[in-house]
Amino acid sequence: EIAKAAGISQAYLFRLFPTKSDLVLAVIERSNERIKEAFVGAAAEARAAGEDPQEAMGQAYGKLLEDRSMLMTQIHQHAAAASMPEVAAVSRAWFAELYALVERETEMTPEEIHQFFATGMLLNVMAAIGATDEHGPWAATLRVC
Repeated sequence: EIAKAAGISQAYLFRLFPTKSDLVLAVIERSNERIKEAFVGAAAEARAAGEDPQEAMGQAYGKLLEDRSMLMTQIHQHAAAASMPEVAAVSRAWFAELYALVERETEMTPEEIHQFFATGMLLNVMAAIGATDEHGPWAATLRVC
């Protein structure tokens, strides 16, 4: 199904990714590269406009989560990390890289960076369960943190 969706032969898919683990890691890498690109671009645009890079990066992440496949990749990545050491290692490396990027691009304290990432994880959950303002004050409050 993956080869078909990509428009390539199954043999070529296995040449590119000999194991399922190789394919999973490639998807995780690409997903996190998208986050990094979004953060870098948002921070640069914000700085050029005299705006807050932190706010811009948060907005950029929220926009990424509108892509259901991006959201599902993030959720599956974290779930897979619990049972696949290679996924956990790649995930840790990406969190470290994204942390360093946020630290470099903003003037946030470590506590504020903690809150930034915690809010991102909460946004993942809220998007996954489809919580909207119509579900009540709890949803409106948690979606906007």
